[in-house]
Amino acid sequence: MVQEQVAAAAADAAVPAKDAEQQQPKPFSVKEGMQGIVSLLEKSVKTKETRLLMGRLMRQTAMVRKHMTASDLARFVKTYLPQDSSSAGFLQGYLKQDADVAPMEDDATAAAADAEGGGDAGAASGPSQLPEVELYSYLLVLVYLLDRKHFRQAREVADAAVGLLQQHNRRTLDAIGARIYFYYSWAYECTGALADVRSTLMAAHCTAGLRHDAVGAETLLNLLLRNYLAYNLYDQAEKFRSKAQKADSWRVPGQYCRYLFYLGTIRAIQLEYSEAKEVLQQASRKAPTCAHGFRVACNKWLILVRLLLGEVPEREEFSAPGMRGPLAPYFELTCAVRSGDLAQFRAASDKFAGAFRADRTTNLITRLQYNVIRTGLRRINLAYSRISLKDVAEKLALPSAVDAEYICAKAIRDGGIDAVLDHAGGFLATRELTDLYSTNEPQAAFHERIAFCLNLHNEAVKAMRFEPDAHKRALAAANGGKESMSVEEIARAIEEEEDDEL
Repeated sequence: MVQEQVAAAAADAAVPAKDAEQQQPKPFSVKEGMQGIVSLLEKSVKTKETRLLMGRLMRQTAMVRKHMTASDLARFVKTYLPQDSSSAGFLQGYLKQDADVAPMEDDATAAAADAEGGGDAGAASGPSQLPEVELYSYLLVLVYLLDRKHFRQAREVADAAVGLLQQHNRRTLDAIGARIYFYYSWAYECTGALADVRSTLMAAHCTAGLRHDAVGAETLLNLLLRNYLAYNLYDQAEKFRSKAQKADSWRVPGQYCRYLFYLGTIRAIQLEYSEAKEVLQQASRKAPTCAHGFRVACNKWLILVRLLLGEVPEREEFSAPGMRGPLAPYFELTCAVRSGDLAQFRAASDKFAGAFRADRTTNLITRLQYNVIRTGLRRINLAYSRISLKDVAEKLALPSAVDAEYICAKAIRDGGIDAVLDHAGGFLATRELTDLYSTNEPQAAFHERIAFCLNLHNEAVKAMRFEPDAHKRALAAANGGKESMSVEEIARAIEEEEDDEL
């Protein structure tokens, strides 16, 4: 009896263990992932369905990208590309040059792996003759080389892929071609030769517009904007953006976020801070949560634009998850602008000059200096009824009293401070605050509001006085009456003529 109870307990314990083994996730197989991608490509070409390539194909590519090795890519090229094609030998040559990974598997090892895994269903069908599979092989090798930082080799593969892509005009190649152009531009950017691909990208963008390739046109538009902004060609970027053909709705949300970010940077450089703030906020909110670097870049520009508008961001924006470290230099700048301390602002600018130069925000930070001075002047204006220009220069860390006089004069003219500047005495005197209700300003404001309400009432009465299109109905009725009268007169005249004949 005791032995039966022990056996039953052991069996009950074995059942959860077996269930736990069944519930464990199956490890990802690169070979199966690539096989599924080829099947998806063939299905998309057969059914002429391009939406599959925009969504599922790119998601599966992201999964394969995390685990693929040089041997996996070599097996993929050998399995799905004809061995007599130039692309197979070209790609295998670049994979064999990679010395940072494990050596390639020979034919016997690959055959044993296929036999152990039950064979490859894609291999049974033989190599594919589809240009989609061939260009996708170029895309995988290009991504692999860029991830391993082999930029020179990646440029050569990208040039060959773009040359092969320009020989085809198939809608099923739009999504793959857009990704190839993206990594093509990235490879040249990493080697410092981004300007060399501008003409190629421009020609490809024109071709995509003529072929109604929405995905390619969106991607190439952003690549060209990035190309112009990399060399500070903001005017040319704005001219191209304004004249480029854009669809009413974007097919790829990620490309739309990038477009908003580039537009926000252009508007910020062009001193259109209100529009830049709105566009950058949209880009930051529409960006996916996984795009951490993109959201950080948007917040950096957005913080500077808000500071230039006179707004002070909240502390919670700098302490958000993942934002504390990257936004630390901008937090010190914000503290300096808020306190109006020019010395602290200059210290922060010099301390993080390298970070600002890498973020390409040095131009906006230079413009912030006047905002810091204006804030400091406002604090001095509230604290002192009369202060010498020499003391103003000392408090604002200005070179001399003459510079302080010029800055104070500009602030008074712009309405930043309410004071009087005495050049002979060399001091700044604050105007005494008078009782606002003892002046005519409340009466003027009240009169303006009453006039607005009366105008609104008069416009409403005018709109209600006549019905819409009432004059048209009156004219139609008048014209109808004239026509009926003319017909009656004609009939009466005919009757009279008949009577006369009789």
